Amino acid sequence: MNIPNSERLESIYGENTKSAERFRALADNFKKIYGHDEAAFFTSPGRTEIIGNHTDHNGGRVIAGSIDLDTIGAAAKNDSSVIHITSEGYAEEIVVDITKLDNIPKVVGTSSLVAGMMEAAKKFGFETGGFDAYVSTNVIAAAGVSSSASFEMLVCTIVNHLFNDGKMSVSDYARIGQYSENVFWNKASGMMDQMACAVGGPVLFSFANGSQPEYEPLDFSFQSKGYRLVIVNTGKGHADLSDEYSSIPNEMKAAAKVIGAERLCETNLEALLANIDKIPNDRAVLRAIHFFEEDRRVGELADAIAQDDTAKILRLIQESGTSSWELLQNCYSLQDCEEQKITRTLALTQLFLNKIGDGVCRVHGGGFAGVIACLVPIAETDNYVNFIAAYVGRDNVYPMNIRAVGAVKV
Repeated sequence: MNIPNSERLESIYGENTKSAERFRALADNFKKIYGHDEAAFFTSPGRTEIIGNHTDHNGGRVIAGSIDLDTIGAAAKNDSSVIHITSEGYAEEIVVDITKLDNIPKVVGTSSLVAGMMEAAKKFGFETGGFDAYVSTNVIAAAGVSSSASFEMLVCTIVNHLFNDGKMSVSDYARIGQYSENVFWNKASGMMDQMACAVGGPVLFSFANGSQPEYEPLDFSFQSKGYRLVIVNTGKGHADLSDEYSSIPNEMKAAAKVIGAERLCETNLEALLANIDKIPNDRAVLRAIHFFEEDRRVGELADAIAQDDTAKILRLIQESGTSSWELLQNCYSLQDCEEQKITRTLALTQLFLNKIGDGVCRVHGGGFAGVIACLVPIAETDNYVNFIAAYVGRDNVYPMNIRAVGAVKV
């Protein structure tokens, strides 16, 4: 079985040695389990949210980027109505019969997610079919860099190329992933995670148009500005916190309803302030203020990138993180407020950054538990890694880069 050629791997990963070893192991395992002599190969990255924390589900703007951690897959049609997926490290095979989606229980794991995607693909006018796939990932699980969205976009890419001749757009991918999370996982997610994984590179997104997000690639990298992105897993996953995640869009939309809108993007801060006494939920007010101010910061950051203003870029990212902590309130869970791994790791990181006099840190992604993001001067990266590893463990510290390629057939 032929694996992707070195030129293709170089264009995606910036190297072709370690990536070739990954795809060779993938191909061997795929043939061993499913017996196919040929396969198509796919990759879908995780994502980093640069700014725009919890704005997408209310029609706001986000700047996000794909990262150089990804989910890869080998797949082939099996001429049946049944999908078989083996995920490396998991004993149980995912089995979904696309003719019996109603029989698959919801909110029970990855099989529910795959079933939801197949239902969505059909609803949106695309073909589906049975296939076999072997999947491997190095995206941090349950930790805010969208391991689930990375997997979703991989499956969408497989379905696109095996059954739809490449006709599906990245927006179609994102709609399918969102539908599955909303309907089959009962999670009120937006489309940012899926879009960032699917598109690739740093991208400015606008979600005001609902199911058809607008996006604009940005010419930017942290490395070119002298900084390294370090993602730190703070020690607790967030797989059991769906209710707290869902409370954010739900409360924002409740505040918007009082003002006479469905989503906050359809109104403004002035209208919120004029109606503030009509909103009984104070946290909803604070979260709505965060939305409006965060959406403004996203626009300012895009301008700062265009103007090559590194100091302003860092300042806006730090302001965004502070707003998430103080107004959005997604840095620890109310289920157990004595456990605050994110805020503890932020506080420790800030001590390090204060000492060197440079860099910023913030909660990353959904929040409540999971990861933080730190932008540290390249020369101080090893020192920061060693410092924070003493508190969270070296295996939980991930220096990384933004990669230019999204979810694609390799």
